Amino acid sequence: MDTHIPEPSLYSIKAILILDNDSNRILAKYYDNTFPSAKEQKVFEKNLFNKTHRANAEIIMFEGLTCVYRSSVDLFFYVIGSANENELILVNTLNCFYDSISSMLRKNVEKRTLIENMDGVFLTVDEICDNGIILECDPVVVSQRTAFRSDDLPLGEQTVSSVMTGKLKVLQQAKEQLKWSLLK
Repeated sequence: MDTHIPEPSLYSIKAILILDNDSNRILAKYYDNTFPSAKEQKVFEKNLFNKTHRANAEIIMFEGLTCVYRSSVDLFFYVIGSANENELILVNTLNCFYDSISSMLRKNVEKRTLIENMDGVFLTVDEICDNGIILECDPVVVSQRTAFRSDDLPLGEQTVSSVMTGKLKVLQQAKEQLKWSLLK
């Protein structure tokens, strides 16, 4: 009996998707040529959505791929791996993805809010997975790496109190440095 065991590989993820409740693509990152054209990708996404939008599970074998998914209000989050991929790894990646986005959106995971914060969503995907290789599965670490600091925001988008708090911290640090330089 010859059972073929595939070679271990770091390339665990074939795609990460976010679809809305009409099966429209919000975000799609494909990491291999399983679906080489945009048309094939759209057909796959439509079929996957039709198979999963009413199901009450979180994992499905679909078109020779292992698909794990999660829904929230009007969004569906998917992580796709090969048929031989460990489901626990895919679920852990999906949970990290969802929890990081949830943290970034302050628990308001819905289509409108997600679209308003697409720059952070793309950063989150890139922090979790690079070219199909899982880089990080801890949502706290991913959230910290993708968090926008108030210094990064344009002055017009900052509140007066946050600007004043930042300036006071700078003044306090300067005061401390001056004090220590005089005491030396």
